[in-house]
Amino acid sequence: MLSMLALPLWHKVDGLTHQELTLTALNFQAVGMSAPAGAAPVFVIAIVALLSAAVAVYEIFQFRNRFGQLKLGMVNLLLIVAVFGLQFYFSNLGEAALNPKLEGQFQPAFYLPTLALMLNLLANRFIRRDEQLVRSADRLR
Repeated sequence: MLSMLALPLWHKVDGLTHQELTLTALNFQAVGMSAPAGAAPVFVIAIVALLSAAVAVYEIFQFRNRFGQLKLGMVNLLLIVAVFGLQFYFSNLGEAALNPKLEGQFQPAFYLPTLALMLNLLANRFIRRDEQLVRSADRLR
């Protein structure tokens, strides 16, 4: 989630007017035009991504409390889904701002929350498996 802050999320170029629009987690970078006015500032993506990364780091150090880890994993899942929603919202704003007939391209950082989501789900799965192993060991005592 932290690498999203350094990489572009979406990019669109109009070859006829030489206008470019790039969406990053912090802002719209416009060349030859003004940035689109949205309902909310773009840096909300960066804030939610940073919050998700902070929850993930905190979750790692809660290894003595597996139920707490599972709850934090669910909170992180919601934050990652929020990042997806924000990315789509702002990329649609960019689509409408620069020649709607042309399509923009999603950049590599756009797909990073998918990786974060899969890794979060795997972590929750293994935490649950660990809890089941501890419970089965308690029954044997």
